Amino acid sequence: MNRKEKQQARAERYEELARKAETQSTQAWEKSHEMVSHIPMGQPILVGHHSERGHRRLLDRSWNKMGESVKLGEKADYYRQKAEAAANNDAIYTGDDDAEERLKEKIAKLEQLQEQMKTANKIIRNKKTTEQEKVAQLQELGISETNAKELLNPDRFEGLGFASFSLQNNGACIRTAKLRLEKVIALKNAETKEYEINGVKVVENTEENRLQLFFNGKPSEEIRSKLKHNAFRWSPSNVCWQSYLNRWQISQAKTLLNEL
Repeated sequence: MNRKEKQQARAERYEELARKAETQSTQAWEKSHEMVSHIPMGQPILVGHHSERGHRRLLDRSWNKMGESVKLGEKADYYRQKAEAAANNDAIYTGDDDAEERLKEKIAKLEQLQEQMKTANKIIRNKKTTEQEKVAQLQELGISETNAKELLNPDRFEGLGFASFSLQNNGACIRTAKLRLEKVIALKNAETKEYEINGVKVVENTEENRLQLFFNGKPSEEIRSKLKHNAFRWSPSNVCWQSYLNRWQISQAKTLLNEL
């Protein structure tokens, strides 16, 4: 199962949990009303009457059931938001099948934006053209008329045009994306490795970008605690403890396993 399939499965799992909580919320709400349905509307508690204790208990139970309904409704909203976030997650992960293609596309867009900002600043700082001419030239770059006029506004932060920090930040994003692309290409060309340390099978799984540890049976609570502390998580689908594949994690895993 690739990351896209896992993403879809995660979204469907959260959506199912949302539907379940929503159903339970409705059932709790109906139960709350059913408990007091035989009591006439506005009927006060008859203090001193033999029915007082039972009446109070029934109201308390109905109130608690209503509170349960509200909490379940909030739980349903929470899982629905999680489902939406999982479905709309467009982040690029190193282990994605299309990571190289998407990173190249991202870099191209960032570089295009960098050139657009540099060219726009040259147009804006040209003292030989009028403001109208500058707006027209900026529009030819793909900048809307409204944004072009804002760029020419002397009240803008750091004066006219695109601020220097915008160019610096975008340049940093380009460098980061290029470093990630190098890592993705290197990972793509690397082969999966398998070896054993103190009876634990270690798999450097380049296809899934995971470092996987296969124990013979369930490790002790102390070892599980150390694994979690070092960013390893139990994977039911792969039946192993795993983390992202990188040099730091490999080093940490070897240190941990050599201490067994």
